[in-house]
Amino acid sequence: MENNELERREARRKRRIRNQILVYLTMIVVVALVSVGIIFAVKMASEKEQLESSVQSSVESSQQEILDEMVSSEPEIEKPTPTPEPTKSPDEMLDEFIDEIVGQMPIEDRVAGLFFVTPESITGVGTAVKAGDGTKEALSQYAVGGIIYFEKNIKNAEQFKEMVSNTVLYSKYPLFIGMDEEGGSVSRLTEKGLMEKQAGAGAIAQAGDTTAAYNVGVTIGSTMKTYGINVDFAPVADLANVENSVMAGRTYDSVASVAIPYVLEMMRGLDEQGISACLKHFPGIGATAEDTHKGLATVERTAEEFRAEEFTVFQAGIDAGAEFVMVGHVDAPQLTGDNTPASMSSVIVTDILRNELGFDGVVITDAMNMKAISEYYGADEAAVKALKAGCDMILMPEDFNKAYMGVLQALADGTIAEERINDSIKRIYRVKYAGKFEE
Repeated sequence: MENNELERREARRKRRIRNQILVYLTMIVVVALVSVGIIFAVKMASEKEQLESSVQSSVESSQQEILDEMVSSEPEIEKPTPTPEPTKSPDEMLDEFIDEIVGQMPIEDRVAGLFFVTPESITGVGTAVKAGDGTKEALSQYAVGGIIYFEKNIKNAEQFKEMVSNTVLYSKYPLFIGMDEEGGSVSRLTEKGLMEKQAGAGAIAQAGDTTAAYNVGVTIGSTMKTYGINVDFAPVADLANVENSVMAGRTYDSVASVAIPYVLEMMRGLDEQGISACLKHFPGIGATAEDTHKGLATVERTAEEFRAEEFTVFQAGIDAGAEFVMVGHVDAPQLTGDNTPASMSSVIVTDILRNELGFDGVVITDAMNMKAISEYYGADEAAVKALKAGCDMILMPEDFNKAYMGVLQALADGTIAEERINDSIKRIYRVKYAGKFEE
C-alpha cells in the first residue's frame, strides 16, 4: 500500500512537470509568433514608407519638370522701371512756402502788409531820421509791407544806412524799402550827396544811346543796394505826347517804339543789382498837362490810342519781368466810361492791366495823399476802392491809421472779401521771396 501511494505521488509530480513544460513551450511559441508578427509589421511599414517616399519623389520630380518646362517656354518679362516721384518746380515750392506763411498771419498783419508808407505815418514823428524804439513799437503794431524814404529822411550816409538797417531788423516780416530814383530831376540820393547826379530819361533818349539807360540803372541800383533799398519807383514808362506834358523831361520819348528800348535797359540795370523796378504810371499820364499832385487830371486818349502806344511800353516791361506796376490817378473816360481815377478803376487795374496785359506782379497805387485823391475821397474810402479795383498795395495814404482801419472794417462788413486780401499779400510775398527756391 505504501508503495502504491509513492507511485501515485511520483506520477502526479511528473504530470505537473510535464504540464509546466507545456505551458512554457506555449508561451515561447506565442512570444515567437508575436515577435515574428512585429518584425513583419515593421518591415511592411518600412517598405510602405519607402514606396510612398519613392512615389512622392517621383511626383515632385515630374511636377518640377513640368514647371521648369512651363517657365522655360514663357517669354522673359522685363521688370518695370520704378517711376520717380514727380519733383516740384521752384514756383510750386515758393507758392507752398508762401501759402504756409500767409496762413499763419493774423488778418491785421495781412491788411497792414498791403500798405507802403512813410516812416512818419506809423511813428507819428514830424521827420524820421533814425529808427529806434518808436519804430520798433510801430512796426510791432502795424506790420506794413513797405517803407518809402525821401530827402528829409537823409542826413548823411552813415545815418541813413543805420536807419534803414534798424527798420528792417525791427520788422517781423520782410520789408520793401523803396525810393523814387529816376535820374534827372527825381533823385533823392543825389539831392543829399549820396550819389552822383544821373541823366534823366529825356536827356538819355535825346543822346540816342540805350546803353546810357542801362548804366544809369546799374549806378542807381548799386547805390540803392548799399543803403538797403530794394525797390525803385522807376523807370517811367509814360509817353510825353501832348504839349506841356506833365511828364516832360521825365519820359524817354513821345513814341512807344522809341521809348521801349530805354525802359527795358533801365530795368535791366536795376535788376542786375537786385533792385525791383516799378513801371509807372499806368495807363499813362503823359497825355495831360495837369498834375495829379495838385488835383484832378484827365487824359482824353481813345482806347485805340492807348493800346497802340502807352500800353505797348508797359507790355514790353511786363514781358521783361517787371515786378511792380504803379497805377496813376488820372481819369481816362475813353477807357473806363466815367471819371473814376485809374487807381480805383477795376476796368483799368483788373480788366486791362491784369487780364489784357497779363501782369501778375504787384500793382501799387501812386501816392494816395495826392490831391487828385485826397480832395475827393477819405483815406479809408480811397484804400478800399483801390483794393476792390484790384490793386495790391496802397502807397502813402493821407492818413495811414484811418486807411488801415477802413480796410479792416470793409472786411468785417463784407465790402471786401478776405480772399481779395490774401491774393494781394501772396503776390507781394512772391516778390519778397523771389529766387528762394531757384534750381
